[in-house]
Amino acid sequence: MELEKVCAAPLFAGMNPEEVSSILQCLQAQKKEYQRRETIFPVGKAIDRIGLVLSGSVMIERDDYWGNRSILAAVGEGEIFGETYACLPAQPADICAVAAQKGEILFLQVGRMLRTCQNACPFHARLIANLLEVSAQKNRQLSLKLDILSKRTTREKLLSYLSSQAVRTGSSSFSIPFNRQQLADFLSVDRSAMTVELGKLKKEGIIDFEKHQFRIL
Repeated sequence: MELEKVCAAPLFAGMNPEEVSSILQCLQAQKKEYQRRETIFPVGKAIDRIGLVLSGSVMIERDDYWGNRSILAAVGEGEIFGETYACLPAQPADICAVAAQKGEILFLQVGRMLRTCQNACPFHARLIANLLEVSAQKNRQLSLKLDILSKRTTREKLLSYLSSQAVRTGSSSFSIPFNRQQLADFLSVDRSAMTVELGKLKKEGIIDFEKHQFRIL
């Protein structure tokens, strides 16, 4: 197991490699490889594990009754997913987690995470505190997304999203985790209309971009 990558994850912040190695055993950690577009957590199934992305990336998606897809979040290396439903074991998931590209996921049993183990690990409390902090950060990101989706036009949604990415990275140049279709699904807009609007913004000298790379001018 790539212990260095695991130690770098925010979930294990403040722990040394020996402590992380010990707690991974406590949480019955299991690693699994997924291919692009392979389902990790399906809709309608209870989730009892947290997924930690070791490599690749994961899209959290929701489809409505008519098959329209929306992307709720993109999860990159070192980030976790599934924790909300894992903490609600009686609640079947109404979202699905899909591998955006080939990668490896480390699964951790949440039940062992929320309860102090019989070994009374001194760093267990730190793990719970880290989980709460990560969850709080995700709630903040959800609030930001709601603000983006509240914008009336495709142009306003694009500018609001790109502005949030610039603020998040602290730079006017940054990369986004979505291709064009994924970005349209994330913003809940038509892809063609979004592509046209991106072209207009570039022509007007407001932004510049090349595939995943964007720059606010």
